[in-house]
Amino acid sequence: MHDTQASAQHANGLTSDQIDALRQIHGWNELPRQKPPGWPTVLLRQFTSMLVLILAAAALIALALGEQIDALAIALVLLLNAALGFGQEWRAETALDALRSMLTPHAIAVRDGREVDILARELVPGDVVIISPGAAVPADLHILSGTELRADESVLTGESVPVDKTEGGDDETGQLFAGTALVEGRALGVVEQIGHNTRFGHIAKLTGTVGEKKTNLQMRLGQLAQQIGIAAIAVAAIIVGIGLIAGRPLFEMFMTGLSLAVAMVPEGLPAVVTITLAIGASAMARKKALARRLQAVETLGAASVICTDKTGTLTENQMTATHVWTVDRSYDVTGEGYDPTGHIETDGVPVRAVHDAVLADILKASLTCTHASLQNEDGHWHMIGAPTEGALVTLAFKGWAPPVAQGSLISETPFTSERKRMSVLARDGNDVRLFVKGAPEVVQARCTHIMTQSGPRQLAPADAALITQAYQSMAQDGLRVLSLALRDAGQHDTEEARLTFLGLVGMIDPPRAEIRPALRLARAAGIRVIMITGDGAITAAAIANQIGLGKPDLIEGRDIDAMDAETLAARLRGDVLFARTRPEHKLRIVKALQANGQIVAMTGDGVNDAPALKQANIGVAMGVRGTEVSKSAADLILLDDDFSTIVNAIGEGRRQFDNVRKFVRYLLSSNAGEVFAIMVNLMIGGPLIFLATQILWMNLITDSVTAVALGLEKEEPDQMQRPPRKPNEAILGRSGFALIAVFGIYTASASLWVFYTFMPLGVDLARTAAFTAMLIFEKVSVFAFRSLHRPVSAIGWFSNPVLVLAFSVSVGLQVLAVYWPPLQHLLRTVPLSPGHWWTICLLAAPLIILPELIKGIVMWRTSNQGVQA
Repeated sequence: MHDTQASAQHANGLTSDQIDALRQIHGWNELPRQKPPGWPTVLLRQFTSMLVLILAAAALIALALGEQIDALAIALVLLLNAALGFGQEWRAETALDALRSMLTPHAIAVRDGREVDILARELVPGDVVIISPGAAVPADLHILSGTELRADESVLTGESVPVDKTEGGDDETGQLFAGTALVEGRALGVVEQIGHNTRFGHIAKLTGTVGEKKTNLQMRLGQLAQQIGIAAIAVAAIIVGIGLIAGRPLFEMFMTGLSLAVAMVPEGLPAVVTITLAIGASAMARKKALARRLQAVETLGAASVICTDKTGTLTENQMTATHVWTVDRSYDVTGEGYDPTGHIETDGVPVRAVHDAVLADILKASLTCTHASLQNEDGHWHMIGAPTEGALVTLAFKGWAPPVAQGSLISETPFTSERKRMSVLARDGNDVRLFVKGAPEVVQARCTHIMTQSGPRQLAPADAALITQAYQSMAQDGLRVLSLALRDAGQHDTEEARLTFLGLVGMIDPPRAEIRPALRLARAAGIRVIMITGDGAITAAAIANQIGLGKPDLIEGRDIDAMDAETLAARLRGDVLFARTRPEHKLRIVKALQANGQIVAMTGDGVNDAPALKQANIGVAMGVRGTEVSKSAADLILLDDDFSTIVNAIGEGRRQFDNVRKFVRYLLSSNAGEVFAIMVNLMIGGPLIFLATQILWMNLITDSVTAVALGLEKEEPDQMQRPPRKPNEAILGRSGFALIAVFGIYTASASLWVFYTFMPLGVDLARTAAFTAMLIFEKVSVFAFRSLHRPVSAIGWFSNPVLVLAFSVSVGLQVLAVYWPPLQHLLRTVPLSPGHWWTICLLAAPLIILPELIKGIVMWRTSNQGVQA
């Protein structure tokens, strides 16, 4: 826009007609958000897993065989599973919309010659916008006017220190970007880009290039479904072959084989998995973690690496003064952020301004030479202004410095990036003083004296060396250091010379309080934590050391640019820390880790984190300070921004996978016993040992109830001391198949023995006894699956009261099935005598005793080996 035209437009802003025309061209100032999935889409997602498809096929086969009850029951299981999954996912999407609705940004624009408050989405290119301190920038702006402007761009760059902005600049220093915030100064700017054309929007588009991913549990359950499908087909083929060899009709054996294949499929498994994950997701929601997909928490449980942003994730995103240095005394500062409830201490003794003249002058300069202020609203402290100035004001509050009298300020020489200092001429009681703050080397060069506890003295070369040494030491610790000075002055004397050096104040964006214990727990669980930040190398290294990450190899963004994928993957096998990174760097890091076979969790809160959040196996966004883009890209949203919640979620995810593994083995061992019994019975040519309705009763009504209760098992003591499971680790594996075979063979053999032992008393009685025996065997064996390594006596027989209740209810239902006429008619059962029950109980006893003995011996030997080691 040419100068003459620009001047007129900038004075009065756009007219209504211009706005309408521009909106027709550019649209609204908002990101093209993906349309949230409608309820039909979310519902259909529940029917896409391989296991559900196998069950659907089983239902169709049952219907073709004339087994309408079986087909109806399987259909009901599928609907139950879909309802549970749909309910959780729809609730998560609704909660996310509620989070979005809390964000309704406004903007102050100049239109038709007057200032108006409008929704930020209504801005168009050419609009003139006024940005006040603390306000969010609503679009990409070119700065028309403004002095001493500083912007917090951490949401885009990850760098915690605000950057200087100037009016009229042609590079980034003359621009304000959408999504950032102005922390100092008042700016007038003209909108250049809106919506998806902003820098914020470009990163959002980068996020959109990352495809959808499958969770680890989805892949493992898909693998299990394939295994079950192959096993079912193999069993059906074996049965058909055996029947043909025995001379039975082909069609009869084909139908029998299909029936057995259907019987092998654990009807209750999808529902049990969904219920268990839903319970886990609800538990995490109560702990302030919202899982957008049911399997998200389980995937986090498999994480072997957590890539974490620094600013706002590991740190408070609040600059805090932590150290004050003077030539003859140093002070430590307690407390974090802009809450002034901490104190200043030396040698562990709290100090106030009234008792220390040098500290009093430092705090007076901190309160006078500033534009920041602290406000207490409803018991919560809020800072207005630049973070470094806010840290100095908070420091003064902690030292109980008296407030600056109203009207005491006479004049100000502002801070600029060229001057690197700010000075204020102000009345101090009956005197006039010039207070100065700025970069240590700049302020020191203008000092001729230095303040001591006994008063000012001439600044000697030795003093200058001490100041430089102290400054360098604080900087190496990652502190941002400011120097403070003053001198007596006249009413109009603003010359920044002949100053008296007061001291140095070191400040840092402090680590969050919960980080250290959370990182220790993650390390004990064998999980690597890699910090990725946009901050500089010194700050990144200091924070890493403070939170307990040690001193890993530091790699900067420019180093990543020089690496190919293989080199980056090789460097990531070591202990590393990343600084000065851009969004595309984070994306490359996640991909390189995944290429190394790692399951990656990525945490973040800014729009710059969104692409990596979506690419990671599990993206974890901060719900309080996170941007909408990061939340939309994430799988898990921390509603309290508490990093320790991530580690709790890892424990919950591990517990979920352990319990999924337990009840999968339990359900399949139960089904294996039924299949083996039916197969052997067919091979020897006997009558049906179980009827179709009885098989369904065992698999659905009782097994699923018990399996759900098994899914509520508490975490095992060593859960967070184990290394992460391998990414390709199967739910079953060889040991799982062996366990299933052992339990299946025993329960099948015992049921067949019961069947043929009681056969002389009648087929109905024998079948009822075998049916009841198999169910009791399955109920009793559940205790062997409560832990795959520890005996029940070690974890407590009644530590899972829901399982005890489920066991009691299942046995009670079977008693009804044997004695209650309506169920007798449905299941074709007859009453059993006490002797029959006694025989069944004796045969069930080994299913409890033997696993307890074996696991007890293994546990004893392991503990002895540990003691000897």
